Amino acid sequence: MFAVHDEDAALDLVQDAMLRLTEKYAGKPVEELPMLFHRILQNAIRDHYRRTQVRNGAITSWSSLTDDDEQDPLEFLAVESAEAIAPTPAAQWEQAEVMAAIEEALGTLPPRQREAFLLRYWEDLDLRETAQAMGCSEGSVKTHCSRAVQALSKLLRLKGITL
Repeated sequence: MFAVHDEDAALDLVQDAMLRLTEKYAGKPVEELPMLFHRILQNAIRDHYRRTQVRNGAITSWSSLTDDDEQDPLEFLAVESAEAIAPTPAAQWEQAEVMAAIEEALGTLPPRQREAFLLRYWEDLDLRETAQAMGCSEGSVKTHCSRAVQALSKLLRLKGITL
């Protein structure tokens, strides 16, 4: 049998067990309630220990990522993700230039190729949905997309852009 040594956690577990008992077993005879409550509470305690072990295992795994105790991996990841969220002005300008070049190249495509490309890759429709939207076969969508990608790649390479 497990025991919870953290008083706050123990009180939370008892409260949750009481709520589960009243929500699920309110119609049961009164003499069955103590046994049901005991079972619900024991299951809650086991779940608490399982969650604690998983949490402790995750913390141990995180701590094994670095050799020195001074660097916190969460701080490292936070810095990396902050850079991804807030790109530098130069990166923003470069992205805007690339997007303008892609839009310009899209404008040079034949209408059916442009439509197939935009539906498949920008609107993220699958092959069947694109074929239905365009009123053609899936094979035609594949052909239009392939030709569009080839034409766009060629046009963008001429401008020095590789994706």
